[in-house]
Amino acid sequence: MTDLTAIVTTFNEADHIEECLSRLAFANELLVVDSFSTDGTPEIARRLGARLLQHEYGSAAAQKNWAIPQAAHDWVLIVDADERVTEELAAEIKGTIASPHARDGYAIRRRNFFLGREIRYSGWQHDWVTRLFRRDRARYVDRQVHSPLAVEGAVGRLRGCFLHHSYRSLDDYWPKLRRYARWNAQEAQRRGARVSPLHMMAHPPLRFLKSYLLQGGFLDGSYGLVVCLLNAVYAAAKDLEIWELQRKDERRQPEAQQ
Repeated sequence: MTDLTAIVTTFNEADHIEECLSRLAFANELLVVDSFSTDGTPEIARRLGARLLQHEYGSAAAQKNWAIPQAAHDWVLIVDADERVTEELAAEIKGTIASPHARDGYAIRRRNFFLGREIRYSGWQHDWVTRLFRRDRARYVDRQVHSPLAVEGAVGRLRGCFLHHSYRSLDDYWPKLRRYARWNAQEAQRRGARVSPLHMMAHPPLRFLKSYLLQGGFLDGSYGLVVCLLNAVYAAAKDLEIWELQRKDERRQPEAQQ
C-alpha cells in the first residue's frame, strides 16, 4: 500500500489546528489524537474531516506511540499542530511513498519561526525531525521531552520543509520554557547529572555566546538576540530545576539512613 495517514496530536490547539489540517488534505486519512481539549479543538478537527480519537496524555512519546497503530494506512506522517506542510513537501511525500525504492523512514527539516519571523541561525538552522515512516517499522523512544523516533531500517532525508510556527508571542514561550526545563531536568537527573554553583554561573552566558556568536544568532538581527537570550534563560532554568531535585535527594538521604 502507498496510502498515507497524517497524525496530529493535540491539546487545546484551536488557534493552530485548522491551518495545520488544511495543509494535510493530500493525505488519505487525517487522524487527530486529542488529550481532552476544552477549547473547541475536537469540533474543528471533525468539521475538517479528521477522524478524532481521544486518549489521556502521559508524554509526547507515549501519546504518539498509542496513535501510530490506530493509523489506517501503511505510511504515517507525524505533524505537530504548530507545523505546516508546504505544497512542495506534500508533492515530495506523495512521490516518495509511491516509489518501489522507498526507505523505511524520512527526516524532514523544519524552518522555525519566532514571533512571526523566520530564525535562520541561532542554533535553529539544523532542525531535522524524522516524521515520515512505515507504520510498522517505527516507534518513539519513551522520554518525557524531545523523544527521538527509532526506525527499523534505512532512513533518508526529504528536500521539502515543515514551517514551524513555534511561538507567536512571549506569552506562548514562558509556560513551555518552565515545562521543558522541568522535564529535561528530570531526564538529566535519571542519567545522574548534577550541577555545581560554578556550572550554574557559567552555563547561561556560555549558552548565549554559543548561540549568538558560534551559531550565528547575530545574523538574525534583534529577533536572533532575543532567541539567544532566551536560550540562556532556558539553560539557567534547567540548571535550577536540576539543583532543586538535588536538594530534595539530599534531604531524603538522611531520612533513609535513620
